[in-house]
Amino acid sequence: MLHSYHPPERMVAAMKRNAIQDLINWKNDEERKPLVLKGARQVGKTWLMKEFGKNYYKSFVYFNFDEEDELKSIFEANKNPQRILELLSLICGEKILPGETLIIFDEIQECPEALNTLKYFKEKSNEYHVIAAGSLLGTLLAKPKSYPVGMVNLLDIYPLNFEEFLEATDPALYAYYDSIQKEQQIEEIFHNRLLEAYNNYLIIGGMPECVASWVNHKDPARVSQIQRELIEVYENDFSKHNGKVNSGRILMVFRSIVAQLAKPNEKFMYGAVREGGRARDFEEAIEWLVSAGMLNRVYNVSKMEHPLSAFDKLDQFKLFVFDTGLLKHMAGIDNSAILLKADYQFKGPLTENYVLQQLRGQFEVAPRYYSDKTSEIDFVLQHGTEIIPVEAKGGEDKSAPSFKRYIAEHHPKHALRFSKRGYRKDGEIMNLPLYLAGKTKNLL
Repeated sequence: MLHSYHPPERMVAAMKRNAIQDLINWKNDEERKPLVLKGARQVGKTWLMKEFGKNYYKSFVYFNFDEEDELKSIFEANKNPQRILELLSLICGEKILPGETLIIFDEIQECPEALNTLKYFKEKSNEYHVIAAGSLLGTLLAKPKSYPVGMVNLLDIYPLNFEEFLEATDPALYAYYDSIQKEQQIEEIFHNRLLEAYNNYLIIGGMPECVASWVNHKDPARVSQIQRELIEVYENDFSKHNGKVNSGRILMVFRSIVAQLAKPNEKFMYGAVREGGRARDFEEAIEWLVSAGMLNRVYNVSKMEHPLSAFDKLDQFKLFVFDTGLLKHMAGIDNSAILLKADYQFKGPLTENYVLQQLRGQFEVAPRYYSDKTSEIDFVLQHGTEIIPVEAKGGEDKSAPSFKRYIAEHHPKHALRFSKRGYRKDGEIMNLPLYLAGKTKNLL
């Protein structure tokens, strides 16, 4: 079986990914269905699947639909999983055993028939463990015909969050971070070291190749080069995309994100993509980027009440980039601005992008924000039936008047401010240092 050469994979060997635990849970689940990993390109899906196969199965077989065109004919000609498994066994030269061999299909978006076959694996051969991945799968989800809805388990894979980044770059400091409990006093020496790691994360971000390069070379210029190449890969993907969504518009939306976030209220404006631009011109392009995992969308809510999603204003939202390091690169922020505690133009949006990236997946309901004529709350979280206002501050600055006003009027059980101050309570506000954003739920 041909294995293509991807240098970053080797370098990332030391990385631990939280998603491995999700994969183990999947393996042990009796109701298991074929698993599909979704996520942007280069976030480490291939590495995860192989790592999982290597460590938790007797063996794994790996098939890549992007590199081996002849694989497609097997799926085009056969619907029976047993027959498909026989043919795949012949190709890879080893017997595929139920429960002992992990079957990996990579870049499965290149072969819709294979994606569809997962349904038959679920119905007729569920004792075989099948895991598949591909980029832009989210955009296929929008076309139910090509997707075995309800017949597969889905798992989203994201870039490394701050926690994973810290474990990869400074295991000793990670051990301290990991031990932090609710209402713990954080000693100043550790507070400062963790803030330094946070600043590094803003620059490097969580793309596995960038983190690996940083671990190996500690050279910001190399990281920057990789980020530039990644953005080229993504933009190239947009132009290769040949669905019904206009690829030029996808590119225009993607390239407008920095300018959108630099506006005082950060709300996405169609006119900022192109003068006179209207929702109907760019709606589909936005939908495409969000479902491809490239952008995170946060809706404005008309009321900060449970259930939040009932109050979404669907025409008012902000769009953030899926990796903070890439956003920093796209905005052209100089590293020294971040490292020298300077106040730079884009500090607020970059901080919010980071906080959103860390909050994502912690709570059942995705974060929202609140904004009306007189006030603005950066994020609104729903925890059970409780509604939590959240403020994201890039420095040690004081809270915004509207945040304080909301607290004075509503006395929420929790009000969170992320900033560079220490972990402590200020009146009714719980101040969480930015580096603890990934632990938010556990610290409530």
